[in-house]
Amino acid sequence: MQGATHRWNRIAAVLAACGLIASMGACGQNKQSAEPVEPPAEPAGPITVVASVNQWGSLAAQIGGDDVAVTSIVDTTAVDAHDFEPQPADMAALQDAQVVVSNGAGYDAWATKSMGPQTASVSAAETVGASEGDNPHLWFSKDARNGMATELADAFSRILPDKKDDFQKRLDQWQEREQQLEDSMDAFRQAHPDATYAATESVAYYLLSDLGFEDLTPEGYAQASANESEPAPADLQQFQELIESQGVDLLVNNVQQGGDAANMITGTAGRANIPVFDVSEQMPEEFDDPTDWIASLVETISGLLPADAPSDADDADEADSTADDAAGEGTGSADGQDTAGDTSAPSNEGQQDPGR
Repeated sequence: MQGATHRWNRIAAVLAACGLIASMGACGQNKQSAEPVEPPAEPAGPITVVASVNQWGSLAAQIGGDDVAVTSIVDTTAVDAHDFEPQPADMAALQDAQVVVSNGAGYDAWATKSMGPQTASVSAAETVGASEGDNPHLWFSKDARNGMATELADAFSRILPDKKDDFQKRLDQWQEREQQLEDSMDAFRQAHPDATYAATESVAYYLLSDLGFEDLTPEGYAQASANESEPAPADLQQFQELIESQGVDLLVNNVQQGGDAANMITGTAGRANIPVFDVSEQMPEEFDDPTDWIASLVETISGLLPADAPSDADDADEADSTADDAAGEGTGSADGQDTAGDTSAPSNEGQQDPGR
């Protein structure tokens, strides 16, 4: 009995060894006959792009064309971007996006907190080296717009390399339109070499800087506005006195950042005949892209400030020339005496107020 058991154990061991050998042989055969692994396919478009604000979202749509699908989370002037709280659907869209386009500089920190690990980020602040605490309204800066357009074309080209030429073509077309805008801004700057302004809030700082304006907003008021706090009575009084004395050529008013102080300042400007330039932070719905929007703003400012009148010195020179001509003619009085020496001084009526 023990002998039979021993024989069966030997047979089982042999069979097990044969089975292992056969299995190893089969694995070897499968390995040799397996088909080569194909490389991953190129990503298919359109690229999913989510922008924090419509200013940058519309630029992404211009550069991307049909090869991108853009969603702008803040896309109306009815929303104050400073106080915006994203909804769960907004955060989900940011997580799923292939490209997130943000402003940065503390303006929309929520936009980059929920990005997926594979999401590409294009930030205006990073493009121009701005940081939190700097003026965040970067879409009004020609440098930021140009930098962002190039960064977007590069980001899209990395995701869809076969479309690189298309992205470059759209970038070239955008740059042509942007150059036309900047040419009109240069013309304004040359026509208004000494233009000055004050602002109820620094929304258009970069735009006015590109146009050559000098910012004369009282420092205390400007600091309070930047901190989103009420200005001190003395700062508000200083601002009103600046306007009442016609110490600036233009008042800039952010229509999305109203308040008692801003209303008081704009009211003072109306009484002092200082033109008021109303501007929003978000791009209004009637515009499709920031180039058209900003071109419209430049046209509005040009209408508010006609080209500079001749200076006081020019007026005085012209008046002296007129007096000299009259003296040379030897005009006489009724009794026949020469009255050239009695020529009166030129009138100041109609000359520009030197306080402006």
